[in-house]
Amino acid sequence: MAEKLIITAALTGAVMVPTQNPHLPFAPEHLIADAEACVKAGASSIHIHARNPETGQPSSDPDLFAPILSGINAKTDAVVSITTGGGMGKLPKDRLRVIPRYKPELASFCLGTMNFSVHPEAKRIKEWVYDWEEPYVSGTKDFIFRNTFGDMEVFGATFAEHNTRPEFEAYDVSHLYNLRFLANHGIVKSPFWIQFVLGVLGGVGATPHDLMVMKQTADRLFGAENYKWSVSGVGYPMQFDLAAMAIVIGGHVRVGLEDDLFVREGVLATNAQLVEKVVRLAKELDREIATPTEMRAMLGLKGKGAITFPKMETIHNEK
Repeated sequence: MAEKLIITAALTGAVMVPTQNPHLPFAPEHLIADAEACVKAGASSIHIHARNPETGQPSSDPDLFAPILSGINAKTDAVVSITTGGGMGKLPKDRLRVIPRYKPELASFCLGTMNFSVHPEAKRIKEWVYDWEEPYVSGTKDFIFRNTFGDMEVFGATFAEHNTRPEFEAYDVSHLYNLRFLANHGIVKSPFWIQFVLGVLGGVGATPHDLMVMKQTADRLFGAENYKWSVSGVGYPMQFDLAAMAIVIGGHVRVGLEDDLFVREGVLATNAQLVEKVVRLAKELDREIATPTEMRAMLGLKGKGAITFPKMETIHNEK
């Protein structure tokens, strides 16, 4: 019998923009409300990016994470996974600042430098809500998402120092080989928690074939007993196609507006609706959903007592 399903809700991301979906949350109160709704729907984990609360522009400023993290931690029992991906143009050393500051249970750890683009979207959109959006989206055409081996060595040491479990983000087959290199040289340790992020322009595609190539490669490199995996298909309907496949073959699932804007063809989604749809798929396929407590046990996380998220009253008093 397959282990219980971990559902991660990725609420906002670094490349989706408010014009694309009015439900995209970026103010702290909206991110907190979405997190609550997603946990109520069945999410075990909430993956967090921060944005300028006035304009929605992505940011790696650790201060912007504070009210989001404090609110989610106070109002849910979710495992909070903080991004170290940041946004376009953010240097690795800046993206990493959230780890020593907040010591999360879980955080993203990207496994390689790559092209990472959504620039075709700029041709589709005719009117923009904010001035920054069009140049930001168009600019991804020349964006290189930097994660060198030197960067990853610093990331590995920082994660280990603060007992933060890496969520290894694998956008391509080569990233799995990079992970093996890091492990062979003692930079990271197994067992691994790997997120297959499929369908980004610059990475591998989001088809069942691509998912099986990723899984079979990971099985061969690490041994199935030495890692757990989750998948996010970028875009509709790929998010749900791959979610259903993962449910059937024993993986886990990431959904959310970071990766997909639609709950059905032509119908803009909320984050909670995306989680609810995955829960319905899991129930139809007889896969039980993991609670946050069960996820912590499955991944060997350190628990909420070991994080350093600020308290809500502290945030309020500072204001």
